[in-house]
Amino acid sequence: MPAARAFAREALADWGVRGRADDVVLCVSELATNALLHGVPPGRGFLLRLWLLPCGDGVRVEVHDSGDGVPAVPLESGGSDEGGRGLLLVSELADKWGVAEREPGKVVWFECGVPAD
Repeated sequence: MPAARAFAREALADWGVRGRADDVVLCVSELATNALLHGVPPGRGFLLRLWLLPCGDGVRVEVHDSGDGVPAVPLESGGSDEGGRGLLLVSELADKWGVAEREPGKVVWFECGVPAD
């Protein structure tokens, strides 16, 4: 997910957002990875959108994909399995997150309060 991380980091820098930028970029990486692994058929991509919230006191990120199903935070985070922790990270780092329907597929989004410098 280097391209998604770079896009997010550049947008945040352009907006003068420094606080929690690493959290936002990590969440972008996790959602983009999930979209590629679980949300799009081979050969298809996903849409990544970032924007400042009204009053400029936060950022909203959306990852649109064409996959079905509703992602959920795993009930247990233990064990040695490396997968399944992306949404757990997003749920811990973001102020809010959720899933919305779209045709086809879904939008997984999060918001973080990140005041501009």
